[in-house]
Amino acid sequence: MTAFQFSTLFVGALLLTTLIKLWLARRHLAHIAAHRPEVPPAFSKQIDLAAHQKAADYTSVKTRFAMLSTVFDAVLLLFFTLGGGIQWVTDYWLHTFSSPIAQGMSIIVSVMALSSLLDTPFDLYRTFVIEARFGFNKMTLSLYLVDALKGILLGAVIGLPLLFGVLWLMERMGINWWLYVWGVWVAFNLLLLFLYPSFIAPLFNKFQPLQDASLKARIEALLNKCGFTASGLFVMDGSKRSNHGNAYFTGFGKTKRIVFFDTLLARLTPAEVEAVLAHELGHFKHRHVVKRIVFTFALSLGFLWLLAQLMQADWFYSGLGVTPLTDSGHTASTALGLLLFFLVLPVFSFLLHPLSSAYSRKHEFEADAYAAQQTAALDLSSALVKMYQDNAATLTPDPLYSTFYDSHPPALVRINKLHTL
Repeated sequence: MTAFQFSTLFVGALLLTTLIKLWLARRHLAHIAAHRPEVPPAFSKQIDLAAHQKAADYTSVKTRFAMLSTVFDAVLLLFFTLGGGIQWVTDYWLHTFSSPIAQGMSIIVSVMALSSLLDTPFDLYRTFVIEARFGFNKMTLSLYLVDALKGILLGAVIGLPLLFGVLWLMERMGINWWLYVWGVWVAFNLLLLFLYPSFIAPLFNKFQPLQDASLKARIEALLNKCGFTASGLFVMDGSKRSNHGNAYFTGFGKTKRIVFFDTLLARLTPAEVEAVLAHELGHFKHRHVVKRIVFTFALSLGFLWLLAQLMQADWFYSGLGVTPLTDSGHTASTALGLLLFFLVLPVFSFLLHPLSSAYSRKHEFEADAYAAQQTAALDLSSALVKMYQDNAATLTPDPLYSTFYDSHPPALVRINKLHTL
């Protein structure tokens, strides 16, 4: 393949992906608007028209904003690649550092930082305009800035050593570097699973042991029944930032924790909380988390092998607007290859989204079925309806849009399925 051919392929794929995203969004908007005037009959007794229309309006505003972000992201990617952005950053750091690894780290960090900085106005608008308009945002600007600073510091402490190690292995381990990098990547992610509950998550939120004695006893009885052990039951101050509610497992092995948002506990009955937890236990019982981790690791191994092949082709660099570096004093091409690959990978893998979403929805159905065996299906159904309402999740997504993007089944499909269990 020539550089021109790959450039043409890249631009064509980016254009196609962007147009499909915009087309799906327009379908989604039209479908929501068509069903806005009336609550679906299956939900008419639990959700009033005002709540249904709020969800429709909230989803529509987010979708329109996402369309703008989609166009911006496509333009930004073109700027970084064929527009010469990465080449300009590369030229600057090549004249600043003599060490190839220092050059490579500086290139990657600079592009990531610039991309994050340019995305900040979108994030601010999303948080302080859209979320605030619909009554969800509880975050102050000072808290937003503190979170951002913590994220930057955490990224530096954790990410920079990892990046250094990856680039070092890419330079020193010969043609099989991708196997060594994969091993480090796997070890790093497994370590994060252990560290996140106790050391990382508390940097951003407060976690208090569940105080409600009767609810705690009820949950512990369910855990014993399902053969699940956890290091504790915790309530997270989710209301500090948002009115959205959720519950989740975190950690791995003996560090597993069950976490409830305080907003969730304030809204659901004890029976509904138990049903939601039973759903999460269903994921554990069916080993969904382990399956997803194994799938992710296998996929990452394939991607690293593919990257190793592409890095040997000059057309891969030149076709994306970057001059491949030689070994005459500057060998930062490894970093450039890594950066370019993960920048353009979403463009070429977008059409695989429906497969990933279908796999995730399959797991959700299995977890729902397990919850219906351990608790009352009607309690889970009632809890889900409240969560859809509290999160202003639309009850009427466009089916094709949902097929591409939704990791959870649409509300109507999911509730109907529960009623048959």
